[in-house]
Amino acid sequence: MSTFLQFFLHWLTSPAQWSGPDGVPARVGEHLYYTLLALAVAIVLALPVGLYTGHTGRGGFLAASIANFARALPTIGLLVIIVQGLGIGLLPPLIVLVALAIPPVLINTYEGIRNVDAELKDAARGVGMTGTEVLFRVELPAAMPLILLGLRTAAIQIVATATVAAYVGLGGLGRFIFDGLSRQDYQALAGGTVFAVLLALAVSLVFMLLRRLLVPRGVRLQEKA
Repeated sequence: MSTFLQFFLHWLTSPAQWSGPDGVPARVGEHLYYTLLALAVAIVLALPVGLYTGHTGRGGFLAASIANFARALPTIGLLVIIVQGLGIGLLPPLIVLVALAIPPVLINTYEGIRNVDAELKDAARGVGMTGTEVLFRVELPAAMPLILLGLRTAAIQIVATATVAAYVGLGGLGRFIFDGLSRQDYQALAGGTVFAVLLALAVSLVFMLLRRLLVPRGVRLQEKA
């Protein structure tokens, strides 16, 4: 058995890890809170822009360029700069996580809507649908697989990166990792790392289920064809 696995199992089986404000349930809850909050803000900001630019063809290149620029920003460096301006608290890591999540949501939504079959859109307009109806009744369902892929990518990136919240004194699974490093507590370090990975896998499974529920059956069959 590897040393890392031994550290993790010893940490996992310790009763102290499962109760109190520093226990696994509390830290997982904090991590999920940061993740869901950042993802919700990113969706509110990026999804409408992706829908609009993909549907109208206006501003798509500019939006994608800005999103790609945000993707290249270094996470810790950006966090340090924001902390210098805003101080310690939830807002700095939230801004970092939202900036990380916007690019996949925006770009996948834009590309998904833009690449819907033109004949399908023309047929919808031919039967009298308005532009809004074409967007929400034709383009959005057809683009749903790519949109959900962008949301899943954003969610997994947030889960993996939300550990930086501990860097500015907040909680989450990063608390185990940063405290483990500072105290040379390798059991806590192993535990936080493994739980962050497991949480990312759980998020991926949730989006697989959402894909099955939200993607129309006809679109799924067309993908297999």
